[in-house]
Amino acid sequence: MPETGASLDQALRLTETLCARLCHDLASPLGALAGAIELAQEEREAAEEALEVAVDSSRGLGARLRLLRAAWGGDTEALDRPALERLAEGLSPRVRLDATGLAPAPFPPGAAGLVLNLLLLGAESLPRGGVVSLSGDRAAGVVLSIAGVRAAWPEELAGLLSGAVPVDAALGQPRRVQAPFTVLLARARGARLGFLLDSPAGQPAPLRLSFSAAVDSP
Repeated sequence: MPETGASLDQALRLTETLCARLCHDLASPLGALAGAIELAQEEREAAEEALEVAVDSSRGLGARLRLLRAAWGGDTEALDRPALERLAEGLSPRVRLDATGLAPAPFPPGAAGLVLNLLLLGAESLPRGGVVSLSGDRAAGVVLSIAGVRAAWPEELAGLLSGAVPVDAALGQPRRVQAPFTVLLARARGARLGFLLDSPAGQPAPLRLSFSAAVDSP
């Protein structure tokens, strides 16, 4: 079926917004890397310290790129828990993943991409840092919980999940694109995403991602 004008416009807007978000995410580590190299060139006595900063920045940049490539690239490989934990190194340095409650069975490509975007959404919802917890499996559904100071889901997420806020209305904001993108991706894959009723005291309600039988390819 050919693309309608509306769906093509949505795809173009989403592409533009994700590209802008990618540039935003990479600007800080690239700036730190460039500054460290310049310092090492100008001041020999500071070269060793500058080299450490450069190495840390390059590692962080590489980890972030690997995570975003896997989450947004469209051809995510199947992921088991160790692989997911390695990719989680690309989250904010202040955010830690707890995947001890996640089943060891790997997620197939389509499901893996959804889980990675759920993980990115959780990390984005911890502005002061904290813990993102994943539990469950593909059969029962994956549950994502966040805990930390000022932990809060994006304010538009409830409306996006209920349909009260159109996905199109939430696109175009690079710093807030993860929520509409995750919701849109789940719908496209035939998966269900929603809040659980029970939540830890003082923390946002967990999210559950339930997969359909068709979610087995990018």
